[in-house]
Amino acid sequence: MFGFYNMVLRVNASLKSFDIKIISDSVLRQTLGGKGLATYLLQTHNKEGVKPLDPDNHLVIASGPVAGTSIWGSCRHGVYTKSPQTGFYSESYSGGKVGDNIAATGFDAIMIHGSSEDPVWLEVCEKTVHFHSASHLWGMDTFETEDSIREWIRNNRPEAKGCGVIVIGQAGENTVSFAVIENDYWRSAGRTGTGAVMGSKKIKAIAFWGNCKKELAHPDKVKEQVRNLSLQARENPGVKAYKSMGTPMMVDILSNVGSFPSRYWHKGASEHRESINANALHTRCDVKPSACRKCFISCGRLTTVKQGRHKGLTIEGPEYETIYSFGGLCEVSSIEEIAYLNDVCDRLGLDTMSAGNLVAFTIEAASQKKIDYSIEYGDVDRIAELLHDIAFRRGIGNDLANGIKSVAKLWGMEDQAIHVKGLEPAGYDPRVLKGMGLAYGVSDRGACHLRATFYKPELSNMIDPEQISGKAAMFVDWEDRLTIFDTLILCRFYRDLYQWDDLAEMVRAITGLDLGADGLKKVARNVANDTRRFNIREGLRLADDKLPGRFYTEALPETGKVITERQMDLLLDEYYAARGWDKSGVPPENNQ
Repeated sequence: MFGFYNMVLRVNASLKSFDIKIISDSVLRQTLGGKGLATYLLQTHNKEGVKPLDPDNHLVIASGPVAGTSIWGSCRHGVYTKSPQTGFYSESYSGGKVGDNIAATGFDAIMIHGSSEDPVWLEVCEKTVHFHSASHLWGMDTFETEDSIREWIRNNRPEAKGCGVIVIGQAGENTVSFAVIENDYWRSAGRTGTGAVMGSKKIKAIAFWGNCKKELAHPDKVKEQVRNLSLQARENPGVKAYKSMGTPMMVDILSNVGSFPSRYWHKGASEHRESINANALHTRCDVKPSACRKCFISCGRLTTVKQGRHKGLTIEGPEYETIYSFGGLCEVSSIEEIAYLNDVCDRLGLDTMSAGNLVAFTIEAASQKKIDYSIEYGDVDRIAELLHDIAFRRGIGNDLANGIKSVAKLWGMEDQAIHVKGLEPAGYDPRVLKGMGLAYGVSDRGACHLRATFYKPELSNMIDPEQISGKAAMFVDWEDRLTIFDTLILCRFYRDLYQWDDLAEMVRAITGLDLGADGLKKVARNVANDTRRFNIREGLRLADDKLPGRFYTEALPETGKVITERQMDLLLDEYYAARGWDKSGVPPENNQ
């Protein structure tokens, strides 16, 4: 099919072997690649009930049909597996440059199973894969590993015009349940523990290179859409805002409505907001906008600390979610110190969102004498020490490395732990933004803000945050459209620029499929159904869609707001009905 290679590379890490599986046009029509194709592969090849760190759990790496084209926001890749953090469906996406490099190998996806006896790194290129010893890399941090692989490719593959490299750090090696897979130093497939699955297979890194190019159905239409969007976006206020201030601008936006989670979800605003917001970042650090390949939004912040004990530290970030997790939940009161903790997590290969949540949970446990451990809110050095202990599974860090569900039960604090399905929420408190409560509850991968990004319509007055009845209909439309983003693998920050008709034209120009908006909605519904079926097969129950009890009963001091259990039940009932699922959240047996 146009826009695809119709090929999946299947790698057996145990035998250090591979074969190539041909994917039919009919499967690609039904899935559109990316998340749709990966879900199909996991349903087909994963054994029911397989443990996430078992060799038989497959790790799928995919680029979408837009990768390798000139489409804006298209240089991304997805990683899919069964999550060691939740035990359910795992999907995580990363930008940077790797998506195009994966597309250049000539494969639509790479599917890995088995586990090597000794550490290896993989070199995936046109029609083949090479296995290399990674014994000398095992124990290195993510930056050192990426540098080493890139140097090897430069010295040994002169025919490679460039390469993309994904790596794990020490957290992945030690199968920390929320370890990430990183690329381009600061980009991460950052949630649900994909790095732990890669580490369990003893794979330290994967390099991608090649010179394959997809054949497009209507190249002239692709060029036209690219040109028109660049003209349209020049005066777009959202584009201007992200380019000038990046995601840290969300600190003030969420604080103004009392939905900036602080002090481990006990508060909705931070007293030190002015020292951790976008203005603090841009005045106290040297900041330059940074973009992924084929992006004009440049939401990233290439940040260099100008003074203090971390003077000279350069990172891309910190993003809003890292600021909320360490600056809000852990009450670290300096943007420079948050940047430092961001760097610690990046090098170790830890998800900053789960890490910050777990550190704050530990602070709560210590203050309540649930554990014998010395740590307080805002204590940066103790926080950094704990992050290292988690990554290396030392002492109390070993308990935390197993994730919030496990450690909350161990410490007798299950009633206080904030998570859905084992994944901690993002920095949007659902007691204020009720639609985000639904988003956290029904997300395939746990308490995720990105599956529908429903904070956008609630914050921009497209719908009242307090509205309950009728909200699910709008939510499903947003979720479906962004599911198509994930089949094509497009950046979320293009959500206002690519509406249904734009996506339909994009799919037609690249693949030749004339699906229209209604056809795309059907694909999205079917992908949602398939993903839900995967989770139900792996043990998902109705209770797993509920929020933590504290959100129902503990009011935010700034606003006095809660989301009641009755409100959540109504949201879920309407959502299941809008999806065509039964009252227990079970999809029909067959897709439409």
